[in-house]
Amino acid sequence: MNAERLTGLLEPVVSQLGLELDRVEAVSAGRRRVVRVTVDGDGPDGHGPSLDEISEATAEISRRLDDSGAMGESPYTLEVSSRGVSTPLTQPRHYRRNVGRLVRFTLNPDEGHTSGETFEGRIAEATEDKVTLEVEAENSKPHKPVYTTREIHLSDVAKAVVQVELNRRDAQASEEEN
Repeated sequence: MNAERLTGLLEPVVSQLGLELDRVEAVSAGRRRVVRVTVDGDGPDGHGPSLDEISEATAEISRRLDDSGAMGESPYTLEVSSRGVSTPLTQPRHYRRNVGRLVRFTLNPDEGHTSGETFEGRIAEATEDKVTLEVEAENSKPHKPVYTTREIHLSDVAKAVVQVELNRRDAQASEEEN
């Protein structure tokens, strides 16, 4: 079964659980097939689905695939996951769910330029068409950084990926206060 038909079959199931179907992929792996389903949603903290929500979605998706006979008699492996931190942000809701996180942006090239600007900024606010970032000011010193805001229209973004932070700045500030 192709991904488009699987999407049509699984979208109502995922939607009933309050999640969004982000991507469906069906690939051959030897004698069996692998069905990879990626879900998204606000989750309890507004930053994506919880493990419990993904577990519930896995059970319901498995039940739907088995009951519908969509996979036929051949064995298959079902993998259900969330978008993951390395998945590029592509929709306004992705930016909204990552408010407070550090993101590496690559902007679309301007006229006459061969490549777009690349920089990092922490998402302060996100709307349907733009994102407000907290970025390090140009005159900032490494040991005592100064931050400013910058607005980017989503249509100007070529690529945006959340950066993994082992020592988040806001966590460091709260430790210093104690």
